[in-house]
Amino acid sequence: MNKGKVLFIDTAHPILIELLTQSGFKCDFFQDYQRADFEKIISAYQGVIIRSKIKLDRDFLSRATQLRFIGRVGAGMENIDVQAATELGIVCLNAPEGNRDAVAEQAVGMLLSLFNRILIADREVRGGLWLREQNRGVELGGKTIGIVGMGNTGSAFAKKLQGFDVEVLAYDKYKSGFGNAGVTEVNLDEIYNRADIISYHVPLTDETTYMFDSQVIDRFVKPFYLVNTSRGKVVHTGHLLQGLKSGKILGACLDVLEYEGLSFDAIQESPDFSLLARKKNVVLTPHIAGWTHESNEKMAKILFAKIQQLAV
Repeated sequence: MNKGKVLFIDTAHPILIELLTQSGFKCDFFQDYQRADFEKIISAYQGVIIRSKIKLDRDFLSRATQLRFIGRVGAGMENIDVQAATELGIVCLNAPEGNRDAVAEQAVGMLLSLFNRILIADREVRGGLWLREQNRGVELGGKTIGIVGMGNTGSAFAKKLQGFDVEVLAYDKYKSGFGNAGVTEVNLDEIYNRADIISYHVPLTDETTYMFDSQVIDRFVKPFYLVNTSRGKVVHTGHLLQGLKSGKILGACLDVLEYEGLSFDAIQESPDFSLLARKKNVVLTPHIAGWTHESNEKMAKILFAKIQQLAV
């Protein structure tokens, strides 16, 4: 049965094309195409698979006259005008269930690397230095961790923390009743008053842009650590640097940067990035928290299952 055509704007795990083809879709992927090329052909497709190569805004979607669904290989939907899509009868799907464990493990790993100075000590040993006292670590056990956002990744992070002898406080503006034996549901003030670590697990929206800024930093009762594996613009980098300089922020784990969307050359030219990169109490990774071999396949399978449920 011919279900129509699906355009892969970005790459995905090969199993997604395989499963869609087996179910009756014809899948196309044009590696070298740019936005203008996609605009010329989008009217012929019933489905689109995307990560972040281009933005599916209202203008683009207005050209997609046969489009029934958009599948985002990942969690964030900020590069899709969901409101415009809904108005046009296009269903938007994502697969946050597929990379939640990967993100949670990355957050734990970054914290342990920061607390135990693993990256610093590794470079020193490779350079012929054997500095034990200078690399005395800090234990995660006994700390209070505040999680902002208890969706897929926030909940997975809380689960991964079980066994580390930590207290987990969690806040979610749009969700309640998630407290359990390992998680205490609280308001933001409780996190600011008690947390040693704050970790963000929220989508990027107008509401969450610069959610972490100088006002939030000032509200913390004691010095603390920051973890951000959500989106770069959730954190105001300039204010973070001020907090690191003053000592109010003891260290930061950042898998995402405010300046993403630019080339890495442009990111490197940013004065804020240069300051971050020189700080030994900052751990940086290139937006790979959800980027494991396992999550790549899981997201593809989950997205296919959701597409299968549509009447297309």
